[in-house]
Amino acid sequence: MNSLEDLLHAARNAAEAAAAIHRRGASRLDPEAWTEKGHADWVSEVDHEAEAAAVGAIRETFPNHAIAAEESDWGGPESDDAEVTWYVDPLDGTTNYLHGYPYHSVSIAAVDSQGLAAAVVVNSGRWETFEAMRGEGARMDGHPIAVSKVDELKLALIGTGFPFKKTELLGTYMKQFGEILPRTSGIRRTGSAAIDLCDLACGRLDGFWELHLAPWDVAAGVLILREAGGVITDLAGNDDVIEHGGFIAGNPAIYRELYRLVRSTK
Repeated sequence: MNSLEDLLHAARNAAEAAAAIHRRGASRLDPEAWTEKGHADWVSEVDHEAEAAAVGAIRETFPNHAIAAEESDWGGPESDDAEVTWYVDPLDGTTNYLHGYPYHSVSIAAVDSQGLAAAVVVNSGRWETFEAMRGEGARMDGHPIAVSKVDELKLALIGTGFPFKKTELLGTYMKQFGEILPRTSGIRRTGSAAIDLCDLACGRLDGFWELHLAPWDVAAGVLILREAGGVITDLAGNDDVIEHGGFIAGNPAIYRELYRLVRSTK
């Protein structure tokens, strides 16, 4: 049996270990050291070193847990059999990091038989730490956080992410963008979904939507946002968002309006 406190402690250690690799790396790495995984999808030695550091920190405490990480297959028990599965994104916002653009993060989440259990996101561009345990609220640098109270779409600042890995979604996305932009105070795109969800959790953003993401991109942010009072569902309105790729999120009032706009735009 793993206590939530133990899981959060391990998540914190893993995130701090990976963030230390970010700090050690140059603010802008030599492009010759970049490797292209796919269209506009880059990876560097920092990704691999940070992932190894995070996974190592988790396995020191929980050697038998399953680990789903972005860059490598770490083995371990099958997710269906393991007590806990960890979702690890060692460097969310790699392209930002490689260019010295300060919006990148580490995202660590633990999922047990009851769902999302503990999560830590370290914004390694601003050196902020967001944490949450199931049923215990969310914190930034140790202080409780909550979603904004903005309740009119025209006052809302909305975050988004471009479907650059799924360019076949661009047509739908641009229609949604065109519907949402003129009805809000603006749209922002940082390039790190983990940061976006944490910014939503602490009230910097009021809503967010994206059409395609991996589980490790969003798992930690989902728990942090929900524990801060936010709402997040997949594009069809289902609560189980980790495996579904796209999602809509916001404080309760803005989520409803954003969901309506996204769903009405095909």
